[in-house]
Order: sequence, then C-alpha cells, then structure tokens
Amino acid sequence: MTTQTPLHPAFDWHRVAYLVLLSRALDELEEKELTPKGLVKYQFSARGHELGQVLLSQLVTHPHDGASVYYRTRPFMLGVGLDLVDALAAGMTRAGGLSDGRDVGVVFNMPSQGGVTVLPNAADVGSQYTPGAGWAQAIRYYVEVLKDESWEGAMAVIFGGDGSVASNGFWSALTITTTLKLPALFVVEDNELAISVQGALQTPGGNIARNLTSFQNLRVWDGRGYVPEEAAAILTEAVQHVRSGAGPGLVHLVVPRISGHSSVDNQAYKTAEDLARDAERDPIPWLRAYLVPAFMSQEAWDQLQAQAQQAVQDALAAALARPEPEVTSVTRHVWHDPAHPAQQGGPTPSGLTFPPGSSTPQPPEPTRINMVEAIRRTLDVELAVNPRALVFGEDVGRKGGVHTATLGLQAKYGEGRVFDTSLSEEGIMGRSVGMVIAGLTPIPEIQYRKYADPAMEQIHNCGTVRWRTANRFAAPVVVRMSGGYRKIGDPWHSVTEEITYVHAVGWKVAVPSNAEDAVGLLRTALRGDDPVIFFEHRAMYDAAWARRPYPGDHYMIPFGRARIIRPGDELTVVTWGAMVERCDFAAQDLDGVEIIDLRTLQPWDHETVLASIAKTGKCLIVHEDVVFGGFGAEIAAFIAEEAFEFLDGPVMRIGAPQVMTPYSQKLMEGVVPSISRIREGMLQLLAY
Repeated sequence: MTTQTPLHPAFDWHRVAYLVLLSRALDELEEKELTPKGLVKYQFSARGHELGQVLLSQLVTHPHDGASVYYRTRPFMLGVGLDLVDALAAGMTRAGGLSDGRDVGVVFNMPSQGGVTVLPNAADVGSQYTPGAGWAQAIRYYVEVLKDESWEGAMAVIFGGDGSVASNGFWSALTITTTLKLPALFVVEDNELAISVQGALQTPGGNIARNLTSFQNLRVWDGRGYVPEEAAAILTEAVQHVRSGAGPGLVHLVVPRISGHSSVDNQAYKTAEDLARDAERDPIPWLRAYLVPAFMSQEAWDQLQAQAQQAVQDALAAALARPEPEVTSVTRHVWHDPAHPAQQGGPTPSGLTFPPGSSTPQPPEPTRINMVEAIRRTLDVELAVNPRALVFGEDVGRKGGVHTATLGLQAKYGEGRVFDTSLSEEGIMGRSVGMVIAGLTPIPEIQYRKYADPAMEQIHNCGTVRWRTANRFAAPVVVRMSGGYRKIGDPWHSVTEEITYVHAVGWKVAVPSNAEDAVGLLRTALRGDDPVIFFEHRAMYDAAWARRPYPGDHYMIPFGRARIIRPGDELTVVTWGAMVERCDFAAQDLDGVEIIDLRTLQPWDHETVLASIAKTGKCLIVHEDVVFGGFGAEIAAFIAEEAFEFLDGPVMRIGAPQVMTPYSQKLMEGVVPSISRIREGMLQLLAY
C-alpha cells in the first residue's frame, strides 16, 4: 500500500472515512449478530465494495441526478442520505422504511428530496440498467424538448456487478445510451465472481472494460476500486466527462467481495488464495494508509471507527423499537389512491393537470372512423395537451407504426417526442420506467403481444413499483400492444393471452372493441396514475363493425365500466375485444340475448355482469384466448360464488384450445371462436 499527498480535493475525506467505516460496521453487525439470530432474514453484504461507492456519492450532487442501483450498493445509499435506522429496519422487515416489509432489505429506492433520485430497483440481475438509461433520456428530454435549464448537467449513474454485464438489460442500456449519446455513467464493480461463477465465464477475457474500449460513443475507465487515489481520480474524471455532454461512460472497478454472495453462501468454492487476495484488496486498510497520518492521526481514525460502531448500535435500538407491519396493510398500494398519491412518478406528483373529461360522447362530425385512426387521433390530442408525453417504439417514427397508429405524429411533434428505438423490448419497457419516474408520460409501443416476451421482467417490475416501495414511487406507463387473428394468423403475431397481464400485479388492462371505446379508454389511461396495458386487436383496426364517429377530444371512459351492446332477458353473453363483433353477428336473429362488452379486464365490471345474470339466469363467456385457465375462468368462478342462486343452466365458456394460432386459415377455424360456434353455444343455453 502506498500513500499520496495532497489528498484529492474533490472529496470530504473525513466523511468518506466515516461512511466507509459505518457501512462496514453495519454489515458486520448483520452478518455476525442479526442474521444468526434470525432478525435479518436474508443479508447481502457490501464488504469490500464501500470505497468507490462512497466516493461516487459525493459526486452525485445535481438536483436532477438519478441513480439506478442494485443489491450491493448500500454504501452509496448511505452516502446520498439513506437513514441508518431505515437501513437496518428494512433488513429486519420492520414497518416503514424502504418498503414497509414488502421487499428484501437491500432492494433500494429513494425519492428526491432536492437531490439525487434513487430509482426503485429490483433484485433481478441486470434489471437496473434500462431504467437508468430511461432517466438519462429524460434528462435529454427536459433540456432539449421542454427547455428546462434546471436539468442541464444532470446525469444518471447505473451500478452493476460483473455478472450483470452478461444480461440483456446491460447490453440494451449500452445500446440506448451510446446511440443517443446520453448522460449516463455505468459503474461495474468487478469481484470476479457472479455468486460462484468465475468472470471469464461471464465476459470473454474476464474484463468488460477491455472488451468495450472500441465501443462507439463510450468512454471507458479501468482501475482498482479499493485504492483511494486511483478510484478518486477515475470517478472524478468520469463524472466530469458525462456532465460535460460528451456522452456516456463506463467505469470498471476491481473490488473484493469479502463475504459470500448472501447470508446463505458459505464461499466453499473459494480457494485459500482467493480468500487471501480478497483480504489484501480490502479497501479499509488502503484508505487508512491513505489518510493516516497525512490527513488524520491514528487516534482520530480510531475515534471515527468508534463513532460508526456507536451509530450502528443506536440505530439498532431504534429499529428494534419499530413494530412489524400490520398484516392488513399488505394489499395496500397496489393502485393509485387520490387521497394518498405516490411521492414520485407519473402525472400527479409532477404537478400535471389535464382539461376536464366527459363520459358522454360529443362527436364533432357524424363520419365514422376506424379504430386505428381513432387511436392516432387520441395520441395526437394527448401529445398536444401534455408536453411531457412521448411516443416511442420500433418503427413508430418515420414509418408511422407497423399498424399506422402513429402516422404523421413525428412530423408534427418532432423526433424528440415521437421516435424509433433499437430492437429491444426490454429496452423499450425499462427506459419507460426511468422516464415515468422522472415525471414524463411515456407511451411505448410493443408491436405484437408475442414480442413482449423479452420485456416481461420489466413489465412485472413496473407494475409492482408502487406496492414494492409502499407508495413512495409509481410507474404509470401506458403500453400499447396489438395481437389476435387477422385474415390469417400465425404463432408470432396473433397471440392474445391477456390473462398474463390481468394476473400481473399492478397493471390495468384495456381491450377496446371499437373506435369510440378506444378513444375513451386510451385517454383515461394516459391521464391516469396506474400502469396500463392497452390491447389493440389487429382484426379491429379497420373492421367495418368497429367504426364509430370520433367521440370528441374530451371523451373518457372510466375503467371497470362495461357496455351492454345488445339488451336481452334470456341469456347473458360476456365478451371483449374482437369477440364482441362475432358475438353480435352470432346473435343477429336471436331474441333475448344480452351481450356485455367488458372493455376492461382489470378492473372488470362485476356489477353489470351480476345484474344481467340475475335477469337472464344463464351465462356464456366468449374469448379468443385459450379457454383453459383463461380470464373466462375467473368470471365463471365469480358467477359461481356470487350468482349461483340466479342460474338456470351451466356457465359455459367458448375459447381457443391449448395451442397457438396457426398460419393456415383452415386450421385457424379450429382455434379462434367462429360465429357459428358462438351461435351454437347461444342456442344450446337458450334451449337449456
């Protein structure tokens, strides 16, 4: 170990030393005492990672900086203001704190209090990268589109371990930030192990920095994160580079992982040489040699260590005094509560206001338009009303979307607000989360339901943001995606599978069947505070049946309100999406058939269905998705529980068999419910 004087002037070295010692004391308390006693259920130590993180915490000083962290970044969190009692209480599942007992204690978040925003991270490896890229793109949007000078010089810092650089999220975020030259700094902490997998099996050659030195628009630094003068110089230069507008950077810091991956990992895979190397790289002896005696005496160092130990003990007493969260609280914060909005994320915390809406259609002209034009017109109006709204996805810009739903919008609003993305649904969804946390209104398009599969991790994490952070954050992203049969089908473009999203925590789901409903539901989604999956059925984009007059620029439909499109008193038919048209055709000359278009599946209109069955005594449920385990089963179960005494016949379901939609039109007749099959079901129940 060597010392260097004078000390790097960018840092408060007294505080650096204190925070490093504080983090170490906190980890040692949890590892040696709280975890063995069962007070901390699942511990992830940051021992060995402290120095670089604490140094960086002193450089993230812009009021609009954002940090996207992972489970080993508690030293950084302490440096940017994480309360020590909250840090301990989170691991002990006590009330309050980071998640009110809902998430692992080192899954962090921190709304801005005039300083850095720590985006709500998830424990999925690599999932932190694209939300961080989204924050960086939000900075660009505020500066260039909204002309908000207060965002000038802000940056996003994105942390990750060496194992995470093999993930889809890392490469997607790298592509996003470098192609757009966004103000993002990647900090890769390399302890040469992903749990037990050696670095060479994660990255060719074992060093991501060497492999990325020729990556276009990316500045790369490589160094030792346990050597104070080296880490300080690298991080200072990297932050200055990114803040200057020169583009993104990546810092690769070699650090030891002194403890196991988690409290259940005994490190039996490490050799004696591995353990000795980790001990030699421990940043605390290196920091002490750097500061003592050049900056402080050994006595002063010992006093700092004692202060840190005492602070941890005091925090422990306060954390133990907190109660366990109430069992009844576990279902709170799934949805937006107007009386208790989230602290950050989406329109309400950002202070956005909208013109008053109306649930009464007010068509400016009687001309009927198709559903795709209705969607395009609604997007146009909402982009004009909300300057923070932006539309993006694959082919939505110059082409105007593969379905033409965004045709002409880029020409009208510019490439800053309507733009194409790289081919990465993970990146489309992940950046949406970063943008919405920053106060924007992202409207991502995923062309087809099947294409969303690579984004499912981000979709699930987005929906649970409010619940996981106990209402500190919300992520009301509106995702437009299409699917379903058309004149022909195939397994890749015709998937519906709406049950996946109905079952996902925190997502509202809209499935309009016609142009008028598409307008009202989309506008409600775009002005709301909950994330929404907005399904657009391919067959209905230009279907004659789905055409309606444009209902006006203020038309809004509350979610959970069905529409009775055909009244009757002998049979209730519950359906949605493209099947509404087929059910309507199937019932053309049948008396007594009442057809209910649910319009939204989460929430869905229990009351209208219940009232109809009380009148008819019979129910047929029709959907395009696979009938086994489909949403129709949920409706049927509800009817069995709540309307059993009204039933005069069995509750029947018509849907697809458990196969994908085939390419052959002939085969498709055996999958997508046909008008004739629906009619047979109606006749069977009417005659029961």
